[in-house]
Amino acid sequence: MNRHPGGEAQTLHLLEYVKFRKGMEALDLGAGEGETVRILKSLGINAHGVDLSPRSRDVQKGDFLNLDYTAESMDLCISQCAFFVSRDQKNALSECWRVLKKEGFLLLSDLDTGNLLKMAEQTGFTILRQEDQTLLWREYYLEAIWNDSFCCEEYKLLQKEYKGKKLRYTMLVGRKE
Repeated sequence: MNRHPGGEAQTLHLLEYVKFRKGMEALDLGAGEGETVRILKSLGINAHGVDLSPRSRDVQKGDFLNLDYTAESMDLCISQCAFFVSRDQKNALSECWRVLKKEGFLLLSDLDTGNLLKMAEQTGFTILRQEDQTLLWREYYLEAIWNDSFCCEEYKLLQKEYKGKKLRYTMLVGRKE
């Protein structure tokens, strides 16, 4: 099973909006098993991954709400299906803003209660692309339930917390101007 909705195809779709150049620095936030880090490295990007519970040698232990990277050190920040479960999307976006260089990219796909775009814009990002990918998330979630995957435990808790609110799955591509 994919570790996030859409798996590798979704990651490659997000990356379509970035012009790659030699020496780019990228950071995968909530990197888990490091699939995205390995994809970025295969494209010639100097990629790093952080996760509270890393499950790969390609990923360092770290909290993306308090990154251990210097300001303006990254060309690209990517996160898939991780900011929402941190329960502090606003701070996660602020940390991306802090570590991104001017004209750096934010690539994000995550659960959204309807304010993710607004939070990204309020942080200062110029939004280059937004897509509603709720159907992709529903397919992922149903597959996880069917397979009794551990990844759904956090979402079961969130489902109770957000009962009655409409959750979407949103893809955003932003740039720090």
